[in-house]
Amino acid sequence: MWLTQPFTERSTQCFLGSLVVALAVVTVLNLALPADHPLHVSTYTVTLLGKYLTYALLAVAVDLVWGYLGILSLGHGAFFALGGYAMGMYLMRQIGDRGVYGHPVLPDFMVFLNWDSLPWYWHGFDMAWFAFPMVLLAPGALALVFGFLAFRSRVTGVYLSIITQALTFALMLAFFRNEMGFGGNNGLTDFKELLGFNLRSDATRLGLFLASGIALALGYVVCRVIVGSKLGRVCVASRDAEARTRFLGYRVERVQLFVFVVSAMLAGVAGALYVPQVGIINPSEFSPLFSIEIVVWVALGGRATLYGAVIGAILVNYAKTVFTGVMPDAWLFALGGLFVVATVLLPKGIAGLLGRSGKEVTA
Repeated sequence: MWLTQPFTERSTQCFLGSLVVALAVVTVLNLALPADHPLHVSTYTVTLLGKYLTYALLAVAVDLVWGYLGILSLGHGAFFALGGYAMGMYLMRQIGDRGVYGHPVLPDFMVFLNWDSLPWYWHGFDMAWFAFPMVLLAPGALALVFGFLAFRSRVTGVYLSIITQALTFALMLAFFRNEMGFGGNNGLTDFKELLGFNLRSDATRLGLFLASGIALALGYVVCRVIVGSKLGRVCVASRDAEARTRFLGYRVERVQLFVFVVSAMLAGVAGALYVPQVGIINPSEFSPLFSIEIVVWVALGGRATLYGAVIGAILVNYAKTVFTGVMPDAWLFALGGLFVVATVLLPKGIAGLLGRSGKEVTA
């Protein structure tokens, strides 16, 4: 059946197997070895790896729409940030003493700005059952509205890319404003606990790392199921010959909208897992530069492979960690160089060098 077919693919088996082994090894090296052991994985490293895994999930979401639909989205950072803000709002409402009826008092930044009441759109975020679904619904709703208008109007190519970039830039400017009620340029930070667990404890950090790995595995499987189904074949057909696909009777705009919304939701989950691990969410996550950087991850790893996007995201962000520590001013030049190398020398990305053990879906 089409639901079980992805698990029979060699690329999926290798990816999931490698991910499980990596999660198990890091967990054992963190828990079983003393801090002074040379193979011990510190909590700082665990958190850093967890951040890489959230970026990998974000890259998979972008590869789904770029690699298989042919839609170059330069605004997926917006969906990532919206998921992060939904989680950040929940975490902020867990801080401080409880007010009337057990509800938390105003967040600190609202007190500083002399707000006398909680904005209506903050209500409910003190409850996990409301806040966690918003991680999916907020970016999904934005993608649904934006995608409906764009795909219905048949905006394609570079024009669609520019519009997605304009969308994330507009959101960045809006969230920078203090009167929006999201902390302005400082954003949301100083989180204390998640579901009653101390965010500063080693056990919670390890739990978030494992949650990020599980989310990446589930997101990968969801995308693999989509691209391996009839829907996936229609996606690739519309990518390669949209006019012909429409002529055959397929409602291409509906296919594009569905996949675009799924991709946005995956990006939102990545953002939600990113926030408690890094301890902050601010409008810089809406930056168009960040969305462009995501595209570089996917291009370097290899489009239309999914696992290539994971490889690209982890390698580029590891390189960023090293470069920004050694030569911070040179990082943007290095990133540009990586993109040139991927475009000129590795048109199929790193996945092409690996022989593409996972077949690209063709129409």
